This record gives sequence, C-alpha cells and structure tokens, in this order.
Amino acid sequence: MVQRGRRTAKVSGDERQDTILITAEALLAERAFDDISIEELARGAGISRPTFYFYFGSKDEVLLALLDRVITEVEHRVGDLPRDFESDPAAAWTRSIGMFVEVFAAHRGVSTAAIAARARNEEVRALWSKSMQSWVDFSSDVIRSEQARGAAPEGVDAHDLAVSLNLMNERVITAVLDAESPAIAETSALHVLSTIWIRSIYGSDNPGRR
Repeated sequence: MVQRGRRTAKVSGDERQDTILITAEALLAERAFDDISIEELARGAGISRPTFYFYFGSKDEVLLALLDRVITEVEHRVGDLPRDFESDPAAAWTRSIGMFVEVFAAHRGVSTAAIAARARNEEVRALWSKSMQSWVDFSSDVIRSEQARGAAPEGVDAHDLAVSLNLMNERVITAVLDAESPAIAETSALHVLSTIWIRSIYGSDNPGRR
C-alpha cells in the first residue's frame, strides 16, 4: 500500500496578512517606504503579487495596518500608566516619556513612514492624530491633577501645555530616528525631553515629593 505523505498545514488568511506586515516592518527598518515594492512584500510572505491584493489593496493599506497595530500598542500601554505622580513626580514623568520614546524607537520604520505619508494620505493622518491624542489626554489629565494638588503652578492651560510638549516629543524623536541635522543623540533624548517637561510643568528640576 502506498503511504500518503503528511499533508501540508494550511496557512490562514490572517497568518498570510501577518507575514506581509512582518515583512513590511522588517523592510522599513532598512529603507524608505517608497523604495519598497509590492513584489518584495509578496515574496517575503511567500505569495504571488496577485495574491497580495487578496489581503491588501495597496502598499498604503499595509502602512495603515502597521500604524493601526502601533496605535493599539500605544493605547494599551498608556492605559496601563499610573496616574499617581505624588511620590516622585520627576521619576514618574521620566517613565511616561520613556514609553513615548520606546514606542517610537521600537517601530521607527513605521513611525517615520507614517509621518512622511501624513501629507498625502488622510487616513494615515487621522490614525497618527489618534495616537498622539492618547498621549495628550494622558498628559493633560496628569498635569491638571498636579495643578489641582498644588504641586504644579497654574498658568498655561493643562491641555495646551500637554499638546505643546507632546508635539515637541514627536518632532525631536522624528529628527533622531531619521538622523536629521540638527538632531540630538538618541541616547540623550529621554533625559533632554523629560527635563524640559518637568521644568515646564513644575518650574523646577526637582518638584517636591509628597
């Protein structure tokens, strides 16, 4: 009797889609989004170009899916951040800003590609804004609480201050990741940003502990 060979496990649509996204992020770590072809994405996923279009209608849809994953990660991690900054405000802000820097750095290819695509793609712009809004909402809530307990002086509106500081973070980290000139060293980014935040919020490098 002829023995049947083992049947090859089927690859689900979700797994193919994941493989395309993994391939895309790996390629984005090496070069710009515009320099990546659909053929490369398909080849990395082990499928043909026509099959690629079964999962994504365009390269931009791949970028949107990647950005959506990053935003989901941001929302989860922001949701887990502690809102209690009383015991050590400087350390708490440094941890929070460190998460901002960490997410950007961990997904630098996606981040820089999305920033570049915002001007031409409304969906990318909307998703990016959603991500930034998560940081702004968290920051403004904490600043407002710090002002209410008398740890931070009132003056600039908490929301406006949070927006300004987060936009600063975005621009500084983008310049770092894109190796722009001028830019600060990546190893210095967290210290520089957290120092500016703490001075802007408290008017001091060492806000009082309670």
